Amino acid sequence: MVLNYIWIGFFVVAFVFGGVQLLMGDTTIFQKMVDSTFDTSKTAFETSLGLTGVLALWLGIMKIGEKAGAVNALARLLSPVFTKLFPDIPKNHPVMGSIFMNIAANMLGLDNAATPTGLKAMAGMQELNTKKDTATNPMIMFLVLNTSGLTIIPTTILAFRASYGAAQPTDVFIPILLATSVATLAGIIITAMWQRINLLQPVLLATLSGLIAFVALVIWGFGQMDKDTMGTVTAVAGNLILMTVIVLFILAGVRKRINVYDAFIEGAKEGFQTAVRIIPYLVAILVAVGVFRASGAMDMLIDGIAWVVKQCGLNTDFVGALPTAFMKPLSGSGARGLMLEAMKNYGPDSFVGRLSCIFQGSTDTTFYILAVYFGSVNIKYTRHAVACGLLADLAGVIAAIAIAYLFF
Repeated sequence: MVLNYIWIGFFVVAFVFGGVQLLMGDTTIFQKMVDSTFDTSKTAFETSLGLTGVLALWLGIMKIGEKAGAVNALARLLSPVFTKLFPDIPKNHPVMGSIFMNIAANMLGLDNAATPTGLKAMAGMQELNTKKDTATNPMIMFLVLNTSGLTIIPTTILAFRASYGAAQPTDVFIPILLATSVATLAGIIITAMWQRINLLQPVLLATLSGLIAFVALVIWGFGQMDKDTMGTVTAVAGNLILMTVIVLFILAGVRKRINVYDAFIEGAKEGFQTAVRIIPYLVAILVAVGVFRASGAMDMLIDGIAWVVKQCGLNTDFVGALPTAFMKPLSGSGARGLMLEAMKNYGPDSFVGRLSCIFQGSTDTTFYILAVYFGSVNIKYTRHAVACGLLADLAGVIAAIAIAYLFF
């Protein structure tokens, strides 16, 4: 429903702004807006078409990893930590398995596997809920972990960058990993403090300290390099990690004696279906954003924010990417459209283009996830879920801006 109002708002504001421009003597403004609808709808289709091969490849690889037990292995690895984060869930309760599977699937970018296990986890937690219309602490912690969006492999973003002709599509891989780690860490700490979970427990303390140390070490290490060296190391490390994942998944499949080729084909078919399925969503949002920009409203909004930022004595290079950050908590498809629009207008290798990609990968769609997961078990009172989710999003946005300046 929120996206519905946003989508309508793009057209209404663009029309009003265009009318003002017409009254001021610009007789071509509505022609520009109509031309934009044709151009951006064509761009949306071509983008989806160009994405088909890359999505088929990666979803094929992910299917191999899923059938080889990579998700289960990651779930077992996370078990000691998650039992501390969900103290209200009885030890060894079956719902823990669904929680582990969901988080592990999200980390591996297995969206199709993540949603069903997430809904199953919510149903299991609802069985333990004594107030059926009110969110419990475990539900909220689970939702924040989802909305903070920790993803090890941002497959779709890398694919879009490749389709838009980025010189190094993977150069945002490590920045995204750092930004999403900060968002997840912030989400855990904020929610734990709200729920009075003791973060000084040895397992939790070690995990959070390790995550902080990892982020700090990577940032410190890259801070010692010049821009050219940083770009080279980022590209090599990102490609090495991705290639290692591919080989490990294939070898894991061989070890499990599954038919690796058939598993890949099964996943690749899902990739083709996904590429076709997103065409209407891309057309809808890209056309709306295109009309909004053609009317001059987008430039006015960005210039206004840039003016405020400049008055505060800050660098304004990041302002052009902010629409993606503003949209991300509301709609993944909307934010994706704004990311693509930024890469098209500024270039995939521009600072704004790269930062838009980092924004897209640093957090998840908070309101959409809350609506789907809470709606599935008829939760009406979400308590502190929205506040914790948005604070985690804010941490991710701030981290993304700082990391983008460090890397690019």
